[in-house]
Amino acid sequence: MANEVIMPKLGMGMKEGTVVKWLKDVGDPVQKGDAVVVISSEKIEMEVEAPDDGILLEIVVPEGEVVPVGTAIGYIGTPGEKVGMEEKSQSSFAAKEQVAAVAESTQSVATLTPPVKTSKVKITPIARKMAEAAGLDIETLVGTGPQGRITKEDVEKAIEDRTLLSQTQASIQVQHLSLENKSALADLAQEMEEDQTHAERNVVSGMRKVIAARMHESLQQSAQLSMTMTADVSDLLMIQRRAAEEVYNRYELKLTITDFIARAVVFALQQHKQMNSAWIDDSIYTYPYVHLGIAVALEKGLVVPVIRHAERLTLIELAKEIKSLGRRARSGQLNPEEMKGSTFTITNLGAYGVEVFTPVLNPPEAGILGVGAIQDAPVYIGESLQRRHLLPLSLTFDHRVLDGAPAAQFLATVKRYLEQPYSLLF
Repeated sequence: MANEVIMPKLGMGMKEGTVVKWLKDVGDPVQKGDAVVVISSEKIEMEVEAPDDGILLEIVVPEGEVVPVGTAIGYIGTPGEKVGMEEKSQSSFAAKEQVAAVAESTQSVATLTPPVKTSKVKITPIARKMAEAAGLDIETLVGTGPQGRITKEDVEKAIEDRTLLSQTQASIQVQHLSLENKSALADLAQEMEEDQTHAERNVVSGMRKVIAARMHESLQQSAQLSMTMTADVSDLLMIQRRAAEEVYNRYELKLTITDFIARAVVFALQQHKQMNSAWIDDSIYTYPYVHLGIAVALEKGLVVPVIRHAERLTLIELAKEIKSLGRRARSGQLNPEEMKGSTFTITNLGAYGVEVFTPVLNPPEAGILGVGAIQDAPVYIGESLQRRHLLPLSLTFDHRVLDGAPAAQFLATVKRYLEQPYSLLF
């Protein structure tokens, strides 16, 4: 019997996943443990491994489609082995269980609600979503897939046909204009059509879709205000250099500026608890602990692993956690639960040469600290002009939770800790 490649459940709240990319083609040999397909759910992307040796017999779910957890997305078996209806019906058992659970929970409501006719049109999930977004009636579409199924390409063709029809109607209206204007508009229409043809279109899904939704939600559902300060980290850099060799020899660890900033933020949050809050359902929740989020940039987006109870950690322990979570995030080994529950976030773009920027809140948190690149500048220390190292800090906070003055006091406390770095060592 052929072995199923199943859409896995990556977290407690995951109900469906997206097939991002098949790493093997039908007929390719695989060994148990080989990565055969990349799937995604919310902010997590991971590779699904082959359950046994064999060849990839069939790809059931193509790239870009979304299916429920537990669905068989492909089959692996021996050369020449056929995947029968029995295997396919068994492979959808988990998905049917989910449907049955939903049906059972809504049974009482269904008796009061007139039945809704379901569409008999055969159409892939991604094609249905594209058609709904474009306002197309799927009953009028012609499918070119197996057994007349409407595919993504069919919807794209219908959208293109509709665009050409609109352009044709527009050109008829142009006939009433002067010859000069008509020629100019025709040239513009042709140029726009050529631009549309050459543009690369990518359906937004997976990590990018979740990030887009969360950032839009953040800006729409909070009152965000940003302020900046500059911290003189000259003494901090000196301590970092002096301690580098001993710290590495004892802990095999390299202390970074981000480690010291995280320590300063934890101390400041304990003194300014209002900043360690969240706005949830018209209520302000203020936390006695610090679950610190550290933003990590990946090739396809941004993730925020969370250091729980950061207030209990020493500087060395905090640095180890930051590096461990960062490595696991970049290798795709984080669990969804490790990116939930943060009470405050730090995002650092200094490595990219960015001096000052405005970070967007990570909802429902009340604050996020943006860190820029260190700049050298002449500064008067008493009567003496000295070369100092200045670090820009940008704080974005939710004005519904706290006002400008307490936010400024929090930022000033972070600045004070960074300018008095010995206090961060203990």
